[in-house]
Formats: sequence, C-alpha cells, structure tokens
Amino acid sequence: MTTTIALAGKGGTGKTTLAALLLRYLVHRNGHKILAIDADPSTNLNLALGLPLTKTVGDIREDLLNESQSGAIATGMARQDYLEYQLRMAIEEGDELDLLAMGRPEGPGCYCPVNHMLRHIVDTLGGHYDYVVIDNEAGMEHLSRRTTKDVDLLLVVTDPTVRGIRAAEGILALSRELDINIKKTALVINRVVGGELPAPLSAVVKTLDVELAGLIPADPNVNEFDAWGRPLVELDPSCPASQALFKIAETYIH
Repeated sequence: MTTTIALAGKGGTGKTTLAALLLRYLVHRNGHKILAIDADPSTNLNLALGLPLTKTVGDIREDLLNESQSGAIATGMARQDYLEYQLRMAIEEGDELDLLAMGRPEGPGCYCPVNHMLRHIVDTLGGHYDYVVIDNEAGMEHLSRRTTKDVDLLLVVTDPTVRGIRAAEGILALSRELDINIKKTALVINRVVGGELPAPLSAVVKTLDVELAGLIPADPNVNEFDAWGRPLVELDPSCPASQALFKIAETYIH
C-alpha cells in the first residue's frame, strides 16, 4: 500500500528543503521504494536530491501535442502506451529513490485528453511505490488534478511571520475545498530563530484550525549547502534542521 505525503506552502518558505530532508528520512528507514514528485514548475527538487533532470511531464505533454499535430507518433502504438513509455523514461532513477518532475504548466492548445491520460498514468506509477512524496506549488494545482484522491499527510510549510501564517491559512482553506481525501493535515514552521515562536506569532498560530507538527530551527548548515549548491540529502543527520524534521516524521509517518 502506498503512503502519499504532500508538502505545500508559499514560495520561499523552504518547502523543497523540507521535502528533501523528509525523503532522506524515508530512505534511512530502509527497504522501501520511494518516488519523489516535483510538482512545482520551478523544478529544483532534483538539485536538493543530487539527481539529474532530463525531461519533465510538461515536456512530454508538449511533445505529444506537437507530434499528434504533425502525425509523428509511431503507427500501431496507442497514445496511452506511448505516454506511459515516455513517462517511464522521464523518471530519474537514483540509488535510493526515484524522481518525476511535473514541469511547466500547459501552454496554448487543447490538453484535456492528454492531461487525463497523464494523471492516470502518474497515479498508476505511484502505486508501485511504498511512499510518494509530492513537493507542490503553493496553489496545489497538481493535487487538485490527481485522479487518486487520497493524501495520507499534507504538511503545510510556512516561515515564522504573520504574513506567512496567513498565507498558510489560505492554503489550508484551499485544501479543504479540493475534492481530495486528506487524512491528516499539519502545520510546519520553518527557519525559527531561538527555538520558539514570539508570543504574538504563537497567538496567531493558535487561531488556525490545524495541528502544529513542529518547528524547524534556522540552520546555518542548510544555508551553507544552498550557497554552494550541494544536495541537501548530504546534510549531516545530526544537524538541527534534520533532527527537527526527523522528529516530525517519526510522529506522523508510519
């Protein structure tokens, strides 16, 4: 059975960093097949994971539309079979986990039939893994378009600011409007200085109808890795950010 974990948050909250650390936690549990899905059009989760990125789902969608219009698709091959083959080729296989990037959104043209097939194939592929971790854009567009309407854990990530908390509140409201069965939702506050929230910010958090999973401390180790472009999965597991994220994962992921 597949456990699906999604992360959402406005840009700049460190959501991709936490996705990478969460994936590292799952890798070190051993014996599990893991698929990371980068659903943010900026497609930089591969850098945090130290994996190459040669093709995205967006590229495949555009290629199929162009090839359909030009008649370049091989005769005798059903469109869905062709898409599935292309998607399998787009999965970057790492030593410990695989990565699929959704890439750019649709351009001009009719994508409805293609998107329907793509969603079905992506969800089918995800079913072959023990864990699927989705790094979403703030609007959670990928989640809203999935054919599989089950998310076991949604982690909404924010920075320690009132504006960030209010943005997280909007994402929480959106998640409740979507036609998705989200079994558990929790808030994660990233880059906290000094180990605890200021009293005014803590008071705002308490007004939200969501469980606070934990605080991730501001960690100079993460800043150093980002500055040098080193994969975040190479962070020392004992660093403060890793330890805090691992503690959250131990509580919420079984």
